[in-house]
Amino acid sequence: MRYAQGGGLTDERRAFREKLRLEASERFALGDENTVIAHDLRVSVRSVQRWRRAWAQDGPRALVSKGPASLPLLSDERFAVLGVQLAKGPVAHGWPDQTWTLSWIKTLIGHRFHKSCTVQGVAALLKRHGWSCQVPARRAVERDEAAVAGWVAETWPQVEGPWRRSMPGSSSRTRPASR
Repeated sequence: MRYAQGGGLTDERRAFREKLRLEASERFALGDENTVIAHDLRVSVRSVQRWRRAWAQDGPRALVSKGPASLPLLSDERFAVLGVQLAKGPVAHGWPDQTWTLSWIKTLIGHRFHKSCTVQGVAALLKRHGWSCQVPARRAVERDEAAVAGWVAETWPQVEGPWRRSMPGSSSRTRPASR
């Protein structure tokens, strides 16, 4: 399976899939049918057929993992440098807001490491290294929970309007035909 923008399988997942293929090769030697192997290993019949063809040509060594499909965009050392840069915040790098965006991180990677990538590639890179979407670490000191609860109870229903609420008969499929 191929993944866009340098994604791919972790080492553990690659080893797991290799184990499945090697287990299938043992079953090929026993003469088991593709459908039975696919059912037992919980993979597609098409995959088992592909594995059997490779096994028939080169034996079990054809089913051994060949490693990652591509090298990562940034090595672990370079990602550590990127992490230090991200910790400084976007304002330190000339952006007006204190919240990182994927496009700003993409630009930072381009300037700092002379690497070109897409926004989706940046998201995958961050996710692979355990980063997640930014969520405020704390609530604003000025936040008034009582005022927020009152607004949600009183003002929001007026803003939302009755047309957005779901009530019995509000669906266009159940609405009676106009006469």
